Amino acid sequence: MRRLVAAAVAGMAVLTMSACGGGSTTAAGASSAAPAAQARTLTVFAAASLTETFTALEKQFETDNPGVDVKLNYGGSSDLAQQIVNGAPADVFAAASDATMKTVTDAGLTAAAPTIFATNVLQIATAPGNPKAIASFADLAKPDLKVVVCAPQVPCGAAEQKLVKSTGVQIKPVSEESDVKSVLSKVSSGNADAGLVYVTDVTAAKGTVAGVSFPEASSATTNYPIAVVKNAPQAELARKWVEAVTGGSGTKTLEAAGFGAPA
Repeated sequence: MRRLVAAAVAGMAVLTMSACGGGSTTAAGASSAAPAAQARTLTVFAAASLTETFTALEKQFETDNPGVDVKLNYGGSSDLAQQIVNGAPADVFAAASDATMKTVTDAGLTAAAPTIFATNVLQIATAPGNPKAIASFADLAKPDLKVVVCAPQVPCGAAEQKLVKSTGVQIKPVSEESDVKSVLSKVSSGNADAGLVYVTDVTAAKGTVAGVSFPEASSATTNYPIAVVKNAPQAELARKWVEAVTGGSGTKTLEAAGFGAPA
């Protein structure tokens, strides 16, 4: 009788321990549940003209790197460069000109030499159908046109100034904007008859504006450099992002958006 009681008690103990275990185990006793991916944030400072392409690359990058959240900070390259110099935490900087990247490299704030990953050229944005019949860069000097450009310190503004100097065409803009997307917004909203933006911005606008190309634009081609920021909080991920942008998939995405290949 004592042996029967002891066996019953032992059996109940085994059942209780099994019920409290909660999860399945391997033959070696280890849990079979996969460990959760470590949550990490990659901060990328990028020129406003890269909005559509980098947003597309963000989704694929997060899929390829579970647990990673890519935080994209878009703006005028000159403003972003100054933010980095002033200590803003960033892992990667992608600029819309060599000059704005130089602000960061001159301060010794890149982990390695920047890589040129794309080029761009200016295009005239007008209302759909081009109601003002703008056909050339010289047309932007017409007194009855409301023209919007980027501020001179912004890459798209610097390119416009270069064209003004080389052609002698004197544009009198109604406003100078802090980034190329603001210029585009002025035109698409009807607050301006024309604006100088990048060809990629007209493409991304998907019909809300029309684009007028002009031959002089090729003399003011803009380079797009990218670099890992020195002492980046997520240096390894930053290098992976640069590789994604400059690799095959990134190159195809940029080309589809209208960017040119590096010279």
